[in-house]
Amino acid sequence: MNISDFDYELPENLIAQMPSDKRENSRMMVLNRNHHTVEHKHFYDIVDYFSENDLLVLNNTKVIPARLFGTKEETGAKIEVFLLNATKEGSNEWEVLIKPSKRIKPNTIININHELKVIPVKKLEDAGEWLVKLVYEGDLFEILHRVGNIPLPPYIERKIQTEEQRKFDTERYQTVYAKDEGSVAAPTAGLHFTAEILQKLKDKGVGIAYITLNVGLGTFRPVKCENILDHKMHSEIFEISQEASDKINKAIKDGKNIVAIGTTTVRTLETAYAKLGEIKPCKDHSELFIYPPYEFKVVNKLLTNFHLPKSTLLMLVSALAGKDFILEGYKKAVENKYRFFSYGDCMLIL
Repeated sequence: MNISDFDYELPENLIAQMPSDKRENSRMMVLNRNHHTVEHKHFYDIVDYFSENDLLVLNNTKVIPARLFGTKEETGAKIEVFLLNATKEGSNEWEVLIKPSKRIKPNTIININHELKVIPVKKLEDAGEWLVKLVYEGDLFEILHRVGNIPLPPYIERKIQTEEQRKFDTERYQTVYAKDEGSVAAPTAGLHFTAEILQKLKDKGVGIAYITLNVGLGTFRPVKCENILDHKMHSEIFEISQEASDKINKAIKDGKNIVAIGTTTVRTLETAYAKLGEIKPCKDHSELFIYPPYEFKVVNKLLTNFHLPKSTLLMLVSALAGKDFILEGYKKAVENKYRFFSYGDCMLIL
């Protein structure tokens, strides 16, 4: 299967630079696989599509201020460091992106501020990626909240970052139920939810469960090899609690639909099932690459945003809804001027 099978034309002006005025006002395209229909709704209509026969599973990961701006100690040259993930939990060794990477050599000292230094250890295989050592005292996440910036994707342009804009993005590029810090990108399908909509769903008898997958940059990167089977996924850490496991297993036993909120939730549930043969409390990592004709073991329905051409996420939704139906939906989305990617509109696959 070739990467060109998952390409589509997207006018640049449809890439959302700002979210909708209110979270719930985003548009929502509804794809019904059984009836092969496409509906045009708004996110606040989502309550109409679920009942006590559905369990929604949401990713409660929290985005950390992973974008750092510093200077080379020896020359004062400006350097940007984008934290990707710690090599292991609690480690001060991190995989990062450095821009401009060409100016950096091992053991160069990059000063972020008086609390934090970044020292490159070695260059990694992917372009611009380095293994670095973070030098600090105290709690790293507390320091990052003081000196870091919210890691918006590169297609969201912020040429002049005012303090007001920084506060806005810090709030809106985070789900209202975010809890466990560790992601460098938001689980964007969840950005549309409000506390009120979650309560309306609960009042209707819809089940809610939370898992955690710390989203890495690799999830969103386009596939660069022509044959998609040659692509290697970045590893991402996930955790399923006893409470979530109990809810999911009971829902499956009772014949209810498991509704994944976002592709990160899909990968968590499908990875856990593939490794353990069922959903159990666990902390593990996922490198699962889902593409057609993958057979889903846990997930029945999916809420997701619109994804980049040639991305692994577009392949995942194609595995669930069928490539032709997804690309038909994307064509309609372009025609109807839906807003794309992280701050954009969403798609509900039934």
